This record gives sequence, structure tokens and C-alpha cells, in this order.
Amino acid sequence: MKYLSFLNSLVTNFFTFWIILFSAIAYLHPSHFEGLRTLIVPTLGVIMFGMGVTLTVSDFKRVILRPKDIGVGVITQYTLMPFLGFALAKMFGLDPLLAAGVVLVGSCPGGTSSNVITYLARGDVAFSVTMTSVSTIISPIMLPFLMYVYAGQWIDVPVLKLFISTIQIILLPVGLGLIFRMLIKDKIKYVLPILPSVSSAAIIFIVAVIVAANSQSIATVGLLVAIVAIIHNILGFSIGYWVARFFGMDVTRARAVSIEIGMQNSGLAVALANTFFGTLAALPGAIFSVWMNISGSALAWWWRRSS
Repeated sequence: MKYLSFLNSLVTNFFTFWIILFSAIAYLHPSHFEGLRTLIVPTLGVIMFGMGVTLTVSDFKRVILRPKDIGVGVITQYTLMPFLGFALAKMFGLDPLLAAGVVLVGSCPGGTSSNVITYLARGDVAFSVTMTSVSTIISPIMLPFLMYVYAGQWIDVPVLKLFISTIQIILLPVGLGLIFRMLIKDKIKYVLPILPSVSSAAIIFIVAVIVAANSQSIATVGLLVAIVAIIHNILGFSIGYWVARFFGMDVTRARAVSIEIGMQNSGLAVALANTFFGTLAALPGAIFSVWMNISGSALAWWWRRSS
């Protein structure tokens, strides 16, 4: 158990370091990873299964107890981030596939790492978990619709296929995770401690594979995509926070909303882009994932030291 605890801490506490390290290795030595693209979807399924295992009834009760705050957070996420992605793609004149990839990142639900960053930032973790859950559950409807509205002008969007794939990749594993938790009951206490490291390792793997698959593209358009990802992420953090404050949320809840909106489920963006639009469209998701974990960690560090 001590060994597992040490390994878990090593992976989660240095998550940002590992994601940068493996991204660099994948870029410099792409042959080690680029043949593993078929594992992206099942790996994301492992992450979402882990999310399902961590959910409890109280996470869903908060939707009833805090309908206004949850509604503000989720609506802001699904209006602000897709529009920002569309506006930035237009502003920077991105290649159609890259533009679609940026919009896809903005159309995704909140990522599971947002809950960890919210905790580190001394935000309302329970509220963050509920926001992630709600945005994830409605993602099969929202994601294809937003892609059709915003990315449809650049590419043909397979709305029905996106709907089905989002259910298969997101809702099915989450549902299985919930069932698994109910079946093992009290033994869940042995499973929960290792889930953060498993999810972290899975995210690192997905990002590394996409970086390897796009190693040549990164040399030509990587800087431009990185600039777009940085602006997208920072605007999400900033506007999300002030929208929450405008609607009367306290500081801890506003921090949760800010982080939830700024940190998307980029793994889902990568998986869907790789499946339907090609590896180039998956590049924005991979770069966004690397950057959001750096900026999220920095933001948490700053807020943790604030009053």
C-alpha cells in the first residue's frame, strides 16, 4: 500500500511535469508513440470510467440544491468556450481542420483534472464535481450541436456519429463506473486512492500519442495553435470567474466556475477529432491539454496563496 501511495503521489503531484516531459519525448521521438492512436478512445474510456466510480448521489443532489449556480456555470461553459474557439479560429485564419479542432475543444464538457485544480486553488470542489458531471451528461447533445453551428462552415460535421460516439466514449463508461461503485460498495475505499494516478497517466498517454502523430505539423503550425490555445484558456478562466461573481457566487464557487470553464475535456476533443477529422484536427486538443495543466497549476498556486 505504501508503494501504491508513493506511486500515486509521484504521478499526480508532478502531473504537469510528466505531461511536458512525455510531450517533449513524443515530439523528438514520434516513432515510439505514433502507432498507438487506436488506443486513444479506449484510454479515454478508462478516464471516464474512473470519473463514474468517483460520483455519488450527493453530487447530483447539488443540481437541485444549487440550480441557479450550476445553471450559470454550465450555460456559460457551453456558450463562452465554443464562441471563443470560433472567434479565435476566424481571427487567426486557421486551416479548416485546425479551426474545427479549436471549436471542438471549446465544445467539450469540463475535464476531470479541473476538480483537482479546484481543490488546489481552495475552490468549491463539490460544486466543481457537480458542474463536471452535468456538463458531461449533456455533452452528447451539446457537442454535436455546437460543432454543427460553429465548425460547419469549415468542414462537414457528422452530427449523428458525433452524438453516438460521445455517448459511447463518455456516458457509457461513466454509467459503468457508477454501477461498479454500487457493486463493490464498501470496498470502494481501496479503489478511490489509485484513480487519480490512473486518470493522470491516461491523459499523459493520450497527449503524447497526438503530439507524436503531429510532430511534423507542430514544427510549422504548432506555435500558432499554441497562441490560440493560450488565449482561449486564459479568456475562459477570466470571463468564467467574473461571470460567476456577477451572478452573486462567493469567491470559492467563482474559482470553481473559472477553472471548470477554462479546463476542458481535451482528451475527448482529441479522441473525437482523431476519429472523425484526422490527426491535424486533434492537434489543438493536445496543445490545449498541455497548456491548461500548466496554467491551471499556476492559477491554483496563486489563488492558494491569496486570501
